[in-house]
Amino acid sequence: MGVSSGPVLVLQMQRMGDLALTFPLLLWLRRCYPGRQLHVVAEERFFTPLLPVSPPAAYISWPEAASGALHGRDYRLVVNLSIREEAARLAGQLTADIKVGPVLGPDGALRVRGAWQLYRTSLVRNNRHNRFHWADLNALDMIPFSATQNTHFAPPREPQGPEAKSVGLFVGASEPGKRPDAAFYAGLVRELLDRGLLPVLLGGPDDRPVAAEIRALFDHPALDLVGRLSLAELVSAGRSLSLLITPDTGPMHVAAWTGLKTLNLSVGNVNPWDTGPYQPGHLVLRSSASCAHGCWACSRDGGRCRQGLTPRRVAALAATILRGPAERLERLQMPGLTLYGTERTPEGLFGLRRLGLAEAARAPGADELAGMFWRAFFLWRLSGAGQEPVRAAWEALCAAQPRLAANLGRALPDLGKRAARLAAGSAGGLGRPRSLLAGTPPFWRPLAGYIEVSLENDDATDESASRCLGHLEALAAIL
Repeated sequence: MGVSSGPVLVLQMQRMGDLALTFPLLLWLRRCYPGRQLHVVAEERFFTPLLPVSPPAAYISWPEAASGALHGRDYRLVVNLSIREEAARLAGQLTADIKVGPVLGPDGALRVRGAWQLYRTSLVRNNRHNRFHWADLNALDMIPFSATQNTHFAPPREPQGPEAKSVGLFVGASEPGKRPDAAFYAGLVRELLDRGLLPVLLGGPDDRPVAAEIRALFDHPALDLVGRLSLAELVSAGRSLSLLITPDTGPMHVAAWTGLKTLNLSVGNVNPWDTGPYQPGHLVLRSSASCAHGCWACSRDGGRCRQGLTPRRVAALAATILRGPAERLERLQMPGLTLYGTERTPEGLFGLRRLGLAEAARAPGADELAGMFWRAFFLWRLSGAGQEPVRAAWEALCAAQPRLAANLGRALPDLGKRAARLAAGSAGGLGRPRSLLAGTPPFWRPLAGYIEVSLENDDATDESASRCLGHLEALAAIL
């Protein structure tokens, strides 16, 4: 069977932020599949205002796709980045040389195509040690490192003239727990004004009650554009701002993509490694509490990830960012908080670098060492990178945490035995209870989760069992 000359198709039927995080993949697909048409199925209410800033692609609305507009042609590649069942069903119905992501087969079973898409599936309630950004996970099954390494994003634009004092405050988020409260924003408006900066309240129509509460708590006149701008107008307004202070939300990703410097207040059940501002040169502020190192859902009361995040400290940080030079950020001390700068790794992937005086002198903690280890391990096993970084990461963990490393080594054989039992009896596709993950010590859960979804996805065939147990054997050899 020959290679199709048809187009490349991406299904991204999630929210605005997910669509913005698909833009790097669209760039890479155009480079890796030159001369082919690039089609994107997305929600029209999201893609229409983003067309001026999107990489070139032919966008198709979901109603058009559902009515059969995509059928009757052969595709070179279909990439499904959506979790919706109808997207998986559509991916299963289309004809393509290669399919990546969730695909619903004629037998009614949902299968995930692609080792990295399976890795992303394994992160559900299991993302504490993940060190791969969603935008990179969109691409790692198809895009070589040669393409990511040769991609250079322009740094955020430097403010000029009067706009150097204008600071956008995005007050909304998909869930209340993923943003600071109205009292915080009211205090932040006051602190910014005291420093000679000009705050502008931004948000969607659903955020108007929050804006009203902010105004009630602080009656000093501040420009309030919450609910008054379309998405396209919000993008245009961002060009007159020097900085956007924002929770992890869709407009943050659009702002970063369009060159507006962002300070991401990372609170609630989000992980900046998963969904922080993607392009290099942006900033993320996160609590140093152990439970804030990366979570899928909040399991503790009291909002620990908000402790230390005060209006005064955030306003002082904003003033430092705007009045530069950038080296001043390296000398900051912010007890209880961790400031990150976004950057690119040697593979051309997303990275976070800790900033601040105390961070420069601090040795990596166990959580950070675990993240470094699993990043190197999965790059080795899923993308064919070298194993020396894995060995070096394990040796660093042993040197810094010898007792922990010894305990981890003793726990690995039990994981191997339980994985072998699962391999002997797993069938039925994805959706079964995650028994292997539930009984595994936290450090080993990245591999346990990946083995579990891999076996379930492939009905524990001999080939998949051999592949999964091979990961364990390779790991044992490193240890």
